[in-house]
Amino acid sequence: MHRPATIGISLKMYMGYEQTALWCTRIAEIADAHPAIAGGLAQLFVLPSFPAIPRCVEIFAGRGVDVGAQNLFWEDAGAFTGEVSGRMLLEMGCSYVEVGHAERRRIFGESDRIVAAKTVAALRNGLTPVVCVGEPVRMTPEEAAVSCIRDVDAVVAAAGLMPASLVVAYEPQWAIGAADPAPVDYIQQVCRTISGWLAGQPNATGSRIVYGGSAGPGLLSQLGDAVDGLFLGRRAHDPGAVVSILDEVAVSARAAK
Repeated sequence: MHRPATIGISLKMYMGYEQTALWCTRIAEIADAHPAIAGGLAQLFVLPSFPAIPRCVEIFAGRGVDVGAQNLFWEDAGAFTGEVSGRMLLEMGCSYVEVGHAERRRIFGESDRIVAAKTVAALRNGLTPVVCVGEPVRMTPEEAAVSCIRDVDAVVAAAGLMPASLVVAYEPQWAIGAADPAPVDYIQQVCRTISGWLAGQPNATGSRIVYGGSAGPGLLSQLGDAVDGLFLGRRAHDPGAVVSILDEVAVSARAAK
C-alpha cells in the first residue's frame, strides 16, 4: 500500500457508555505507542454509538485517531424527530460517517436513494462517508463487483460535481458475522475491480476501498495492495487484535520500501 492504511472500527450497539469509554481509552494508549500511527502509516477511525461520540472525541483528541458516527439524516435541520444531522456530527468533532450498511438496508429499509442522499449530506458537511456495499449472496467475483459498482455509482452520481472522496467498505453480506471472511482471492478480485472503476471517476479522487465482513488479524497481509485497509467489527473489541493489525501495517510498509 503506497498511502496510509485506513483502519476503521464500528462498535455497532455492542458496548454501553462506560464500556465504550474504557475501550477507547485503551485504543488511545495503543495509538500513542504504536509506530504505525505515530509514523503516519495508518489512519485509524472509530464509529461509536451516538451518545458516546463527545466522550470519544475527547479521549482521542491529539492521539491520531478520528471519530465518526454510524448513521446520519439526509437533511441538515428540521422536524425530524430522533434523527441526527451531518451538521451536528461535524460540530461534535466527527470526521467520518457510515452509510448504507446491510443492517440499515435490511432492518430499516434504506434504499439506494436514501443511501445516496445520506452520502451527499455527509459530503456537504465535510464528513468522509464510509459507504458500505456488498452482494447479498455469494456469486462470482465478476458479478459481485458489478453489483457493488452499481451501488457506488448511485452515490457518485448523486454527488454530481461535488468532490466525493469516499471510503468504500466492501462487505459481502453473506460474510458479515460469519466465522471467516470471504476467500482472499475473491476479495482481491472484487476490490481491484471496484478500485479501478473509482480511479476513472473524476469527482471521486482520493477514494479508498477497505474490506469488512469478518475481517481480523492476518487478513490485511494476505490481501496486499488489493485494498487500502480494513473495516472491523467485533474482532476489534479485543485491543490486542487492533495491535496485531497495526503491526501488519508496519511490516507491510517496511516491505514496500
